[in-house]
Amino acid sequence: MRVLVVEDERRMAAALQRGLRAEGFAVDLAHDGEEGLHLAQVGDYDVVVLDIMLPRLSGYNVCKRLRAAENWVPILMLSAKDGEYDQADGLDLGADDYLTKPFSYVVLVARLRALLRRGGGRRPSVLRAGDLTLDPARRQVARADTPIDLTPREFALLEYLMRRHDEVVSKAEILEHVWDTYDTDPNVVEVYVGYLRRKIDTPFGRGAVQTVRGAGYRLVSDGG
Repeated sequence: MRVLVVEDERRMAAALQRGLRAEGFAVDLAHDGEEGLHLAQVGDYDVVVLDIMLPRLSGYNVCKRLRAAENWVPILMLSAKDGEYDQADGLDLGADDYLTKPFSYVVLVARLRALLRRGGGRRPSVLRAGDLTLDPARRQVARADTPIDLTPREFALLEYLMRRHDEVVSKAEILEHVWDTYDTDPNVVEVYVGYLRRKIDTPFGRGAVQTVRGAGYRLVSDGG
């Protein structure tokens, strides 16, 4: 899923980007509040990690303006301030969760996945398409209770398609959310869709992942 990290401490921001990408997230960075607000307004993000003490515009104000504009992207606030009133202020302004620095990276990832399940509409803890299941928290995929071993990139691709089930998604959208770039050769999407089909469809005589000629791909909600 696509994450925006708004953090002015560049070393921490880069570390978060590397770590989250290793977990299968697509990650953009902003280093001040105005840039973060702009990206959150124009980008299609699934969750925002937002520091409070930012140059140009505080995290509190970024959150307040997004909610005033009825932008309901899930927001996890990060701060060195650990007072209960500071946390209450962030939550009252519309943040969905709050984590104080220093924090456990494992806890951060778990909380982001919890926000992804809760926010932006219905996000069940286990994604299902017929007898095909994907558990984001446990990183497990199965078809009719038969475990399926996927690479991190295959897993991220399947998760994106399952969250958008029955929708046609273009190669460009897949590159943006799964590869974190527009510049990669779009044919790589076709290659990985082929890998995915050989693991989740072909051995089971199914056709969950469909090609929509000239438009992209669709994963059908009945699992094929």
